[in-house]
Amino acid sequence: MQREPQAFDRVLSSMCTTPHPVAREAAERFLATNPGDPGTYPTISALEDEAIELLGEVAGLDDPAGYVASGGTEANIQAVRIARERARSTAATAETPTVVMPQSGHFSFQKAANVLGVDLELVPTDDEHRVDLEAVRACVDETTAMVVGVAGTTEYGRVDPIPELAEIAQSVDALLHVDAAWGGFVLPFTDHAWHFDHAPVDTMAIDPHKMGQAAVPAGGLLVRDETLLDELAVDTPYLESTSQATLTGTRSGAGVASAVAAMEELWPDGYRDQYVRSQNNAEWLAAELATRGYDVVDPELPLVAANVPEATFEALRDAGWRISSTGSGELRVVCMPHVTRTQLESFVAALDALESESETPTATT
Repeated sequence: MQREPQAFDRVLSSMCTTPHPVAREAAERFLATNPGDPGTYPTISALEDEAIELLGEVAGLDDPAGYVASGGTEANIQAVRIARERARSTAATAETPTVVMPQSGHFSFQKAANVLGVDLELVPTDDEHRVDLEAVRACVDETTAMVVGVAGTTEYGRVDPIPELAEIAQSVDALLHVDAAWGGFVLPFTDHAWHFDHAPVDTMAIDPHKMGQAAVPAGGLLVRDETLLDELAVDTPYLESTSQATLTGTRSGAGVASAVAAMEELWPDGYRDQYVRSQNNAEWLAAELATRGYDVVDPELPLVAANVPEATFEALRDAGWRISSTGSGELRVVCMPHVTRTQLESFVAALDALESESETPTATT
């Protein structure tokens, strides 16, 4: 097969990016390894331990435990699974466990609820697209197994009030899960309270293959207390290891190795520099769109949403721009590491040209 992968020069909607060169090289070297069988592949197993230590440093967790998952979806499903098993073993009622999360939560939680047989309770967000705390307080009860907070929402890049959510979760003896799959590698350079050192977070999704610049797949599941992983463990009698807490069996050694390589190369200064570039790009684009009369959601993190007309949006896609929309229909642009100011200038020029065409009067005879 001689096909080449898609170029990233017009990709503005993805939360994945081109891997850092050291991550790419590490991924290629470890393509044939399987951290799901640590007895047979001890080198990649040791690298996974390093990956979790580094992720713990990023996420403010002194004694981290967890594993390198395929991405945020797997990490979120596993976190719900931990909460469900814990609820089943400790609940005084036989009612179905519930997970309470904001409407801004990722659709992976819908998958988790369907697969795991838990009830998903969605609560509204406020005018700033963050979870409504009063709605959460009104929703939780003795059946609540987990409360979810999002640290970098996929639609608007917002950060929920994590310490307050932790208090609510503790009030009903529920776990607090933070979905920082995208935001986890930019939030350390902001003033937000979002991680284990800021609040009694129990579990977290944080993905090196997003802003962390590792090769796909390289997600992350972190837990505050290693015993939470016992809720996931199954016996593995035919492997050299005796049990396994991961969702998948065979896993990507390439993802593990690339995550370690990227974090060793970039944490913290390289990630800080990248955050500054991405945030500056997002603020520049937001200002350009606002100047042109579009309603723009303030880019709290490197993500811009604006109310570009649907016809213009579709024309941009037809022209090859890989863009997406929020659930409310706004244009959504994610300023990932591969997105440059030059790309954004070209995008704005294309937008101007389309708007100019739409305003040109039709000739009559």
